[in-house]
Amino acid sequence: MPATFVVVPVWQGSVSARAMSHADGAAAIQGDLPAAATVVVDVPVEAGEALDTGVHRYSTIRRVRERTEEALAGVTGLPITIGGDCGASLAAVAHASRATGGDLAVLWLDAHPDLNTPESSPSGAFGGMTLRAIAGDGAEGLALDEDSRVLPTRLVLGGIRAIDDEERRFIDEHAVQTLTVEDLSDPAAVVAAVEATGASNVFVHVDLDVLDPSALAGLSYPMPFGVEASALVALVRAVVERFPLAGAAIAGFAPASPDAAEDDLPTILRLVGALSAGAPRPGAD
Repeated sequence: MPATFVVVPVWQGSVSARAMSHADGAAAIQGDLPAAATVVVDVPVEAGEALDTGVHRYSTIRRVRERTEEALAGVTGLPITIGGDCGASLAAVAHASRATGGDLAVLWLDAHPDLNTPESSPSGAFGGMTLRAIAGDGAEGLALDEDSRVLPTRLVLGGIRAIDDEERRFIDEHAVQTLTVEDLSDPAAVVAAVEATGASNVFVHVDLDVLDPSALAGLSYPMPFGVEASALVALVRAVVERFPLAGAAIAGFAPASPDAAEDDLPTILRLVGALSAGAPRPGAD
């Protein structure tokens, strides 16, 4: 069946000055998606409260997770989640993990590993804790449980260029596979890294800040020396050709204006096309 796009315009997981622009970015992408194959999650307008969790805006982020899970439960085709900030991937990965019986690798393409905990995070932003929550660590109601979490041995980080001390400790302690920006220019190297996890299925998360800022302007946390757009599209195509794609997410689009969004959309839509190629084809086994 073709892909179904689940639009999650969550911004509360970011503490950037452009945090709310993540909702604008999700809406801009949605405008170029087929309406009949698109579901939009209702994100509360209020910022939310931490509720002594150490997670900024926790109450709203938890509600968004619950609403996203409800939306995903009704999806029959390949779910491609459109953020919003990186927290949009939390429910999406949980859904993919359950759908595959835990036989899932997560390819996390991001300038940041997002492996902080509420205790280690310098900002309290959930966007910087999302992958750690996917691995089962974090605030109650956000950290995935044993039935849906993804073990560190099944994680592959690509393009990370800004790492906090606790994130480095976690990566080293669990021998999490990491791929440099240069590695991402070789699709075969990316495929080999996912193969090394031993998983049969893959979830691909793309925070657009994995790209070099010269390739995309609408980034809340632009990091220099990122991957080129053509290389990102090529590696995604290689991965979805090799592995069944159990789900995917695009996050981190925070355009400064509608006109600026229009300038960036061709690059993003190429990525959408590459991910959509992972949808099962009619008649395929």
